[in-house]
Amino acid sequence: MHIRDWPETERPREKLLARGAGSLSDAELLALFLGSGTAGRDAVAGARDLLAEQSGLRPLLDREPKALTRLHGIGPARACLLAAALELGHRHLASQLERGEALGDPEAAGRYFTRRLRGLPHEVFAVLYLDTRHRALGFEELFRGGIDGAEIHPRVLVQRALAHGAAAAILGHNHPSGNPEPSAADRAVTLRIKQALALVDVRLLDHFVVGDGPPTSMARRGLL
Repeated sequence: MHIRDWPETERPREKLLARGAGSLSDAELLALFLGSGTAGRDAVAGARDLLAEQSGLRPLLDREPKALTRLHGIGPARACLLAAALELGHRHLASQLERGEALGDPEAAGRYFTRRLRGLPHEVFAVLYLDTRHRALGFEELFRGGIDGAEIHPRVLVQRALAHGAAAAILGHNHPSGNPEPSAADRAVTLRIKQALALVDVRLLDHFVVGDGPPTSMARRGLL
């Protein structure tokens, strides 16, 4: 049966309009981007197949756009739509931070780092720069490494903080292994960065380690 032959209340588009996007399953949401199915399979069934093959939504959307194009039922156009949707989500969250929510809701920064860094195949070290009222001034990915880590240069971070006119900063990096536990090296470099920033009167407020599950806040752990 084609989706157009389903009861109106069960069609993904009509369901979204009537009850909101949150009422749709992962497969139904994905089907909206697929637009149509393949021979003998409607878009929702095709989406369910993709989710089963990739072990869920996150592993699917963690793939680079070029890797998405190699999956059955996703060509360049659909891969671009999915990548663009993710980037819109990132920018929407960034706009919330720019309205001053980085510390009005301390966990918002952790969620932002998680969305930006989780699932990357290499380690990325990023910085969120804040003004005196802890509103976001900018976000940068400063260092990239291989699976084993990124080489961090506190001097570069200090230069960028001064360029942004920052009064405070929040750090974040991911562990491609999925383990969000801060390593001894993470703790050591965080203290070096804190000391370097203090020399130019920039406060280090937190450092989030992103892996599977919630990010680890080093400030909450008492490691700053």
